[in-house]
Amino acid sequence: MKLRVLALLLVVMSSLFAVLGTSAQDAETGVLVTADWLEENLDNPQVRVIEVSVNPGLYERGHIAGAVNFVWHTDFVDTLQRDIVSAERFQELTQAAGINQDTTVVLYGDNNNWFAAWGAWIFNVYGFEDVRLLDGGRVKWEADGRPLAVDIATYEPGNITVTASNDELRALKDEVLSIVEGETPGTLIDIRGPAEYNGEIFAPEGVQELAVRAGHIPGAVNVPWGQNVKEDGTFKSVEDLRALYAGVGVDGSTPIVTYCRIGERAALTWFVLNQVLGYDVSLYDGSWTEWGNSVGVPVENPAGTVWGGT
Repeated sequence: MKLRVLALLLVVMSSLFAVLGTSAQDAETGVLVTADWLEENLDNPQVRVIEVSVNPGLYERGHIAGAVNFVWHTDFVDTLQRDIVSAERFQELTQAAGINQDTTVVLYGDNNNWFAAWGAWIFNVYGFEDVRLLDGGRVKWEADGRPLAVDIATYEPGNITVTASNDELRALKDEVLSIVEGETPGTLIDIRGPAEYNGEIFAPEGVQELAVRAGHIPGAVNVPWGQNVKEDGTFKSVEDLRALYAGVGVDGSTPIVTYCRIGERAALTWFVLNQVLGYDVSLYDGSWTEWGNSVGVPVENPAGTVWGGT
């Protein structure tokens, strides 16, 4: 009897270690799919592939066969006011892409899935049930020598219904301020590079979106987004990801808010923490361009950089 119990215990422990050590890229049944899985399912009518790339023209030069192109700065945001795309507009876009209630949506893009993750966040905000990322994105697909198509696919209109947004996945400025002032429990994660976080620079060179203050939101810890992925662009293992954030005191025991400059890079960290690790995470899409331009909110600026200073 004791031997049988011991054997069962060893099996359970072995399974547990296998799960902990599983690479995030092996989770085809979860929120990530491998390139092999996607290539095998390109003709599956219940799978819709969407490209969301940072650099314009990539989709037109070649894309995964059957993929629909979503442009992040027009399709995922309101073009007149600073806000995410409305439910009504998003329903038009997703229905035009042939997405139904039971469709599995797989997003991918360049730059380690920056804006693909932003797209995944928008899909989740609007309650889509089966939304995944292609692990490694476009770079991994091309590095593997997998085929690209130039034909633009069209589909019969889908029947998806988009309703009210899930506000639990989105943080607004006043909610972030409440965390800073200690009124609400929470952990802030700044995913920008150290130079931005420390206030040495206002924004990466060449970007248009700027704030008149440099630095970071008080109390935020700095985990640059690139630390979530390996050299080939695929996500690190679940075990390594948990350890990465545990190293700065983030273990999912309190609500988490991620932010960057305009929200897009922070979406990748949101995806890792919320979708892969299962933590309670919201995205502050106003991010530094809102916070650093706001009157009356506190800023930490270790470098002491002053706007317009010489």
